[in-house]
Amino acid sequence: MVAHETALALIQLGAVFFGLGLLGRVAARIGMSPIPLYLIGGLVFGTGGLVELHHVDEFIHLASEIGVVLLLLLLGLEYSAKELVTGLRNSWAAGVLDIVLNATPGVVVALMLGWGVTGAVAMAGVTYISSSGIIAKVLSDLGRLGNRETPTILSILVFEDLVMAGYLPVLTAVLAGLGFAAGLQTVGIALTAVTVVLVVALRYGKYVSMLVDSQDRESFLLKLLGSALLVAGVASALQVSAAVGAFLLGIAISGSTAHTATKVLEPLRDLFAALFFVLFGLSTDPRSIPPVLGWAIVLVVVTTATKLATGWWAAKRAGASEYGRARAGTALIARGEFSIVIAGLAVGAGAVPGEFAAMATTYVLLMAVLGPIAARVVEPLLRWKNRRGRTAPPDHDETLAGAEVAKS
Repeated sequence: MVAHETALALIQLGAVFFGLGLLGRVAARIGMSPIPLYLIGGLVFGTGGLVELHHVDEFIHLASEIGVVLLLLLLGLEYSAKELVTGLRNSWAAGVLDIVLNATPGVVVALMLGWGVTGAVAMAGVTYISSSGIIAKVLSDLGRLGNRETPTILSILVFEDLVMAGYLPVLTAVLAGLGFAAGLQTVGIALTAVTVVLVVALRYGKYVSMLVDSQDRESFLLKLLGSALLVAGVASALQVSAAVGAFLLGIAISGSTAHTATKVLEPLRDLFAALFFVLFGLSTDPRSIPPVLGWAIVLVVVTTATKLATGWWAAKRAGASEYGRARAGTALIARGEFSIVIAGLAVGAGAVPGEFAAMATTYVLLMAVLGPIAARVVEPLLRWKNRRGRTAPPDHDETLAGAEVAKS
């Protein structure tokens, strides 16, 4: 009997992996992020879908937790502590505007739907944070990494990542139903941890890097993955959030060690993150989507406009032309991996109604598709508008000197 169940689990897991590979190839062919297709795959094989998976639930659940850890670890590896501090100093005004304009619609809709404070806090994060992964790919595909507005886009993304380091502990406290004092303590621990890690990374980052570094690739991978899981587990035990712990570890690792770690971990991140998106789709009943579809479309329209406004205003302050402002605004539209991470935490804690998962899934599906499309068509549309208005378009091939290299 056990052997039979093991065989079925291997068959189902093999089918899931193979199917994800096919979906990823389709996404690459049509030039879009695979995240929407992974979510749709989860919807097809989850509760209420065409076929339900019964023998791989535990594995996919654990793998999805590892996926969140790796997503945040690699996000932290992309930035040094110095870059984060500089980005915070340079982009705080645009970052505050970003929070106000894009978190507010999520809060309002959640309260109107009767999801309470917990649903409002979670939905604020879903609608607020842009997808750095999708945005980096779009900028690279469209050859905009050297454009004048690109540093502005990246500084806003850095600010959002820093906000996440403070937001996730708040969300964890709210989801756990902690009282004001306990919640304040949890947030205090998280903010203290962020401060300590930034100080350690600025002054002693090389020692942290030396601790996990190794000339042997196998040893390096095992130490890196082991330390990430250990830190994430300790952070989770302190009710700070495993994701924050992994992010802070990534910040503390710097230099060539961070570069090598990114190359080593990227395949693992892609594998486990794909399973995370599938699990979120599995936990969402497709029949719950139609009742929230109208509200999801409202959020899509409103938050598309607010991200456009954020990027336009920030790029204008940086001296970009009309074309650069439009490109900055459309680049920020896409939502993806971290919106689903936030929604996954809320759904996993059982602190939000079932409609929340359906809303988050529908919203991210639409925004992950709309973002890259908007980024591609904004220039042709602006040229067409200027021609109709008989206005000669400014030179939109604005590039910085070679020293301005964007981080993806």
